[in-house]
Amino acid sequence: MNAPTPKTILLVSGLSGAGKTTALKTLEDMGWEVVDNLPLLLLERLLDTPVPAGHEELDDRPLALGIDARTRGFDAQAIVQRIKALRTRRGHDVETLFLDCSDMELERRFAETRRRHPLASDRPAAHGLARERELTDPLRRWATHVIDTTSLTSNGLQQEIRNRFSRDGLSAPVLTIMSFGFSRGVPLNADLVFDMRFLRNPHWEPDLRPKTGLDADVSAYIVDDPAYEESLSRIEELLALLLPRYADSGKSYVTVAFGCTGGRHRSVHVAERVAKYLQDAGFSPTVSHRNMESAPQDSLEKREPGGPKAQS
Repeated sequence: MNAPTPKTILLVSGLSGAGKTTALKTLEDMGWEVVDNLPLLLLERLLDTPVPAGHEELDDRPLALGIDARTRGFDAQAIVQRIKALRTRRGHDVETLFLDCSDMELERRFAETRRRHPLASDRPAAHGLARERELTDPLRRWATHVIDTTSLTSNGLQQEIRNRFSRDGLSAPVLTIMSFGFSRGVPLNADLVFDMRFLRNPHWEPDLRPKTGLDADVSAYIVDDPAYEESLSRIEELLALLLPRYADSGKSYVTVAFGCTGGRHRSVHVAERVAKYLQDAGFSPTVSHRNMESAPQDSLEKREPGGPKAQS
């Protein structure tokens, strides 16, 4: 049996109410594998367990382990020794994040949420906090990262986690480039919507009507519009600016939708072009054409006065 691949491991601990759940949820959204409150006796068994067949890419995901004073077998000194062993004997890259907070703020949080401190079920929260600080002190002193959440909101903690533990290619949002027809409704899940109805409409060309924006002659007709190149270039530049900001803000999914009247010609061509541009720029878009297979209908298209080549 081959030795397990060394992993990046982050042990997440801290005081109850200081934000461990938020931190683990944020790491999970960033693409980390997250396990909370795993009994320490099972840690090495977890690391030795092979990933399911066909999911080898999971081996490369960093692992976040949530542990606190409620975890079975909790012993801070023993945890420190076990983690040292994981580093020296197994070659794992192990770091520790400890979430701290002032007693006054933690007492306020417990009172506000009406939760009992897990180590003081029949006593004031202050008793549980004092006991928990004593139990976790070795972990806090040994931690490679300490975040004091006293003055942090939930969103502030999420951003701090992203700033410290984001990894290239792991936490990028899932990017979808979509085409659609306005006559069939605007997609509700779109984050950005661009209206392509200012471009001339191939629907009113009899030879082009049954085709789609994937066909070369339809594309050539759209590209020939005088407004085409400048407008598309500016849209592409805007997306190149905005998409990294979405990633930095922690957005897991980003959908950019391009619409025309029927969703078969202009929006399809533009979605394909923009997706290619973004791919060349280092993004990984998925392209979806919502209405491309819909039958062309004159009743859905609108002529402007001036003849069959008028825009819709």
